[in-house]
Amino acid sequence: MTPITAGGRAAALREPAFRRFLLGQAASLLGSAMASVAIAFAVLAGGGGGSALGAVLAARVVPIVLVLLLGGVVADRLGGRRVALAADLLRCAVQAVLAALLLTGRPPLWVMAVAAALWGVGEGFAFPALGALVPGLVRGPALLADANTLLGLARSTSTVAGPALAGLLVAALGPGPVLALDAASYALSALALAGVSVRPAAGPGGGSVLGDLRHGWAEFRSRTWLWLTTLQMGLFNLLVWAPFLVLGPLLSGERLGGARGWGLVMAVYGAGAVLGGLLMLRRRPHRPLAVATAAAVGWALPSAALAAGLPLPWTAAAALLAGVGAAVCDTLFTTVTQQRIPAGSLARVHSFEALGAFVLGPLGLAAAGRVADRLGAGPVLALGALWQVVAAAAVLAVPAVRTPGRMPSGGAAPDGDARPAGADTAADAPAREPN
Repeated sequence: MTPITAGGRAAALREPAFRRFLLGQAASLLGSAMASVAIAFAVLAGGGGGSALGAVLAARVVPIVLVLLLGGVVADRLGGRRVALAADLLRCAVQAVLAALLLTGRPPLWVMAVAAALWGVGEGFAFPALGALVPGLVRGPALLADANTLLGLARSTSTVAGPALAGLLVAALGPGPVLALDAASYALSALALAGVSVRPAAGPGGGSVLGDLRHGWAEFRSRTWLWLTTLQMGLFNLLVWAPFLVLGPLLSGERLGGARGWGLVMAVYGAGAVLGGLLMLRRRPHRPLAVATAAAVGWALPSAALAAGLPLPWTAAAALLAGVGAAVCDTLFTTVTQQRIPAGSLARVHSFEALGAFVLGPLGLAAAGRVADRLGAGPVLALGALWQVVAAAAVLAVPAVRTPGRMPSGGAAPDGDARPAGADTAADAPAREPN
């Protein structure tokens, strides 16, 4: 890894458009992290139990998956800034209405489910749009790593600060004011997007939506490193992360001190992600995909610690290292994708990547408890940890993943993957996760 000089650290902040965008995104991410807590307590305060809360959470997740591909097409056609701005305005309106309803009474469960679904629609359109927008906010691919690292830092900080702040505000004021703050955060993000100028990218022509999707799929599948790492991430969410999220609190209640211990583990994970982001501001790897894949092994550590019955300090230390690896992995994969995919196809490729990465997650969440009832929580977590190590080793064995360097703008893909006939040749235009 090559050190970056002091003058080059966080160099993307010198770009006025990106600086404005980052401030808006930081506000939006913090608001979203707070809103998730507020929604949960709003459902529970309204008399709903675990099943009601699960229904509202599912109402948010399902639309994200359903509209991702369409969101990629629309963003490539209209431009990432326009679509992200529209998504912010939609989410602002939804949260403002829900906040008003909570401040004046207790809306029924179906109203909160509809609001969550509209919130999810906005997120499904925003994710591919934002991924395609970032390269147009900085001058040249050299600053992309810095830009993505700073966005990752904002995301990681929000995951630590948002729930803690929301807990205090919900306890003092109730969920309504917290959702009003989330609406305001989306308004700030929309205001920031409205004031930035983005370099135009040559999007798809006037063909059909299905034709645009086929073109995006061709771009996606033609790159071995891209579909392979997406497959790895999808199986990770199914076999590692979903069991960890479901079984971790269960085992924490048995031997790590309950909710307080689990909260510490997740907070330390977020702190590790912040630390990883800071480290990425100082280094630039020669083989970014290989480093990202190796860093992904860190996700196996917390599951392995829980499976081995390690005490809280060791489990928290494992979560810290996992957070560092998560930040390194996410920043490098996002940057490489933005550098190697033609600008006019980037939003569609991001949508295929996100769909592949997250489509199996709900299945893992639903199945983890049932499988653990038969095999035991420890064996399920141990199998997930082992899978993560084996999968990373298998991906590292692929030559396209070990290719050094970055693709110059307009150049040939360094991993030797063929670009499909008729692909865009325009110069290059997030948390593999939606806001």
